[in-house]
Amino acid sequence: MTHPLPPMPRTVGSVNWVGLWTLYAREVRRFIKVHQQTVWAPVVTTLLFYAVFALALGGAVRVVGGVPYMEFLAPGLIMMAMTQNAFANTSSSIVISKVQGNIVDILMPPMAPLELVLGFVGGGVTRGVLVGLVTAVAIRLFVPYHVAHWGFVVYHAIMASMLLSLLGLVGGIWSEKFDHIAAVTNFVVTPLAFLSGTFYSVESLPPVFWWLAHLDPFFYMIDGFRYGFIGRSDGTLGLGIAVMAAINAGLWWLAWRMLSTGYKLKA
Repeated sequence: MTHPLPPMPRTVGSVNWVGLWTLYAREVRRFIKVHQQTVWAPVVTTLLFYAVFALALGGAVRVVGGVPYMEFLAPGLIMMAMTQNAFANTSSSIVISKVQGNIVDILMPPMAPLELVLGFVGGGVTRGVLVGLVTAVAIRLFVPYHVAHWGFVVYHAIMASMLLSLLGLVGGIWSEKFDHIAAVTNFVVTPLAFLSGTFYSVESLPPVFWWLAHLDPFFYMIDGFRYGFIGRSDGTLGLGIAVMAAINAGLWWLAWRMLSTGYKLKA
């Protein structure tokens, strides 16, 4: 009669792939489990935005830069839904764990800070891109938009979702309660999103506000994403690609540093 071998310690190499996949899968299952709230609700909200603007035009055919306004607006609505949900995924995950006192379950496993960042951000990007895809399909039922440059669409969708996921992770670590992360949403994310040219072309702004818009990092992710659809941009595309990469690199470092030092996570 053979006896089962006793449990043996698991050898962790340079990367804890099991832990990384487990954290990522946890983040994905967390929002999939309540998909009515995390996926379908943002789609309905985006369609309500579309309905408001469509009704405001009153049937008039408005053109922005040679493109029908509703076709100009569609990429901005998709991007807004995508990024806000990427932010919500990582920020809520961290804040809920801190408030409930089970953040230790994330910090105790043998995972490096970079692996924790990858797991959380991967879940946020997945939720953002999923919501973006569903929103794009829903809006396509009303707006006959087309994709002119798939490379720009994919790049800015992933980089924008990553940026907001990282911002949500940093904000979640900094926050001590839900009021704090709500302040980040209300005073940072929402103003930057609404002033980025989501609903209008920044070319129509006065010079001072035109410069302010170009200082808004959200402008570059909206502008490049919209260019991928309509083939028209308000800014310099190469600069936008570089700005997105630079900001993501800076937020990666900041999130890694906060997790490495245990900032507001360890007593």
